[in-house]
Amino acid sequence: MHTALKTLIAAAATAASLAASAQPFARIDTSALDARQARQEERIHAGVARGELTRHEARVLEQGQRDIARAEARAKADGRVSPGEMRQLVAMLDRADAQIRALRHDPERRIR
Repeated sequence: MHTALKTLIAAAATAASLAASAQPFARIDTSALDARQARQEERIHAGVARGELTRHEARVLEQGQRDIARAEARAKADGRVSPGEMRQLVAMLDRADAQIRALRHDPERRIR
């Protein structure tokens, strides 16, 4: 009985260590980032179509979208996106959202 308990504890410890070591290699799903970026690009195109954005402003915003796509590609280059990389990408998308909103709805903030 004593040996069985030791075996059980050893098996539990092994399972816990395997789970802990596998955690850093877990994949983070970036489909939400891709969908968000697609919506931002749609907003940029809609802003140009409605006359809310100039072509120059759209080019600046689209350059920001390319920067985000490059950052995402760099984050995925090693086969996974770390939580820190995910936070950075979300922050980039947040800044792009704010910039799109500001330019579409505040004509005084026009990029010249």
